[in-house]
Amino acid sequence: MTESHPRISKAVIPAAGLGTRFLPATKATPKEMLPVVDKPAIQYVVEEAASAGLDDVLMITGRNKRPLEDHFDRNYELESALQKKGDAGRLAKVQESSDLATMHYVRQGDPKGLGHAVLCAAPHVGHEPFAVLLGDDLIDPRDPLLARMVEVQEQHGGSVIALMEVAPEQIHLYGCAAVEPTGEGDLVKVTGLVEKPDATDAPSNYAIIGRYVLDPHIFDILR
Repeated sequence: MTESHPRISKAVIPAAGLGTRFLPATKATPKEMLPVVDKPAIQYVVEEAASAGLDDVLMITGRNKRPLEDHFDRNYELESALQKKGDAGRLAKVQESSDLATMHYVRQGDPKGLGHAVLCAAPHVGHEPFAVLLGDDLIDPRDPLLARMVEVQEQHGGSVIALMEVAPEQIHLYGCAAVEPTGEGDLVKVTGLVEKPDATDAPSNYAIIGRYVLDPHIFDILR
């Protein structure tokens, strides 16, 4: 019988980066607030967490990230104006972002990288497994990737990372995983990780993408 593990309910979204790759668009606007079609990129990430049953979201922010908090807060003045105009469609869209999940925020302070940003979540996460979602990778809403990762972690424990097959000549752009088959379809065992290897040295063509479900022991390693 497979050992049962606690239900995962918390997601951590690191969002403290400066967005220098998107300058000048991000000079005064956080990169996470840049629109993708009709919504800011960050909303897709929070929607993904909520769809996977993660209704407690901690965002790791930094300076000039206040618009992120405002976006997921209620805007009563705007809602009232739309209500008076009878614009139910836009009113629903405005309210949608504030109803997705219970949002929390903590500032990273010093820009010490992704590992440090995740460590900032330790007081909030405590001793529970949790998900980390990077906003640089947007996942198609029709893909139940995160829900499947949560399922795997709850069944097997440990930490789960998302992998994507890429062309061998592209693997040098990514972190790369050495893997062994498990006999369980879409699930492999990771035996090693290599950051941006040369194609000739890469242990596979499985690239690491920005979705993780982590055991809380990761905090001891990060410290």
